[in-house]
Amino acid sequence: MTRPVAITGLGSVSALGLDTASFWQALVEGDCAIAPLVGFSESGLRMPMAAQLKNYDAAAHFSAEQLPLLDRFSQLALIASREAVADAGLDRALLSSAAAVVGTGCGGKETDETTYHQLYRQGKKRAHPFTIPRGMPSAAASQVSMKMGIAGPVFTVSSACASANHAIAQAALLIRSGMVDVALAGGTDAPFTFGLLKAWEALRVVSSDTCRPFSHDRSGLILGEGAGMVVLESEDHARRRGARIHARLVGCGMSSDAGHITDPSVEGAARAMRAALRDAGMASEGVDYVNAHGTGTQANDLSETAAIRDVFGPHADNLMVSSTKSAHGHALGGSGALELIATVLAVARGVIPPTVNFSGPAEGCDLDYVPNQSRESAVSAAMSNSFAFGGLNAVLVVRRN
Repeated sequence: MTRPVAITGLGSVSALGLDTASFWQALVEGDCAIAPLVGFSESGLRMPMAAQLKNYDAAAHFSAEQLPLLDRFSQLALIASREAVADAGLDRALLSSAAAVVGTGCGGKETDETTYHQLYRQGKKRAHPFTIPRGMPSAAASQVSMKMGIAGPVFTVSSACASANHAIAQAALLIRSGMVDVALAGGTDAPFTFGLLKAWEALRVVSSDTCRPFSHDRSGLILGEGAGMVVLESEDHARRRGARIHARLVGCGMSSDAGHITDPSVEGAARAMRAALRDAGMASEGVDYVNAHGTGTQANDLSETAAIRDVFGPHADNLMVSSTKSAHGHALGGSGALELIATVLAVARGVIPPTVNFSGPAEGCDLDYVPNQSRESAVSAAMSNSFAFGGLNAVLVVRRN
């Protein structure tokens, strides 16, 4: 018999705010963090808009001794982890046997870019001695482990834009199995480097103005940055220590399209959603809200709408569906965690965050996308979707406590 999993701590840093209270308030108010890209003077970069952190000063969060070992993606993971742990009311004694699972799609791109710039443009002969421990994809997980005193299972999951949901699912499985009582899990990415932006530019899926998921005039995604981390506990453990439970994580579903490297599959997405419902022991009619992957690209929005209709049947017309990427951008490996936090708070507080920038439905996009304004509505259960390049799908289901 598996053990129920409670969500007791939430932590985030995103373009909408440097903590979860700011993030949630901005979502509920229908704010959009997409703005002109700043920080790049190189010519030839055709990406005018982005969802970047505002008023972020790394020195306000980390000492001068710590920063040389912290790529930006690790910094964001640590900030979100600190908040999640504080929100859960955990001390180092309880964390010592916990797990930490951190997803990332990119890893330490800031470190890579700096190193290559020094070697290839400045002609330096040596790399910094901390290049590998700072930039390796597992660096964020290791830093979270060290700074939080987490000595149980610690590892990184990398599955592009589904990384965070996969990481959270793996953490939940560790708890269900009885291997640990507590896990810190989520995702992080900091993709704003010139080389990576040029790579995204080449894919031709990035909008030149804003992100309008499911809209008739949508023109692509907008890159964002950020991290989200959640504290998961066995429900028994959480109740024994008197923890506040935001919601319960009741279902995890994963699938692979086994198809195209960039073109999403309706069938693959539907398999992951069905698997999550089956894992939760729920009928599709039990879900009230879906936080969509909702990138704003031509292919994703159509295929996700079709997959939702396939899974939910007639009940799809009763669902509220929104994409918070329209507000905080696509934070890649961090997006799933930010979206799960939005989903958990929607369930806990009875407010559905909107799809902002919505200008009217596209052909084939015929669901209730909660356009432009948040909506008060009781939610007993909700689903959060993440579908990644390479056809890697991870879906989570939460219930109100």
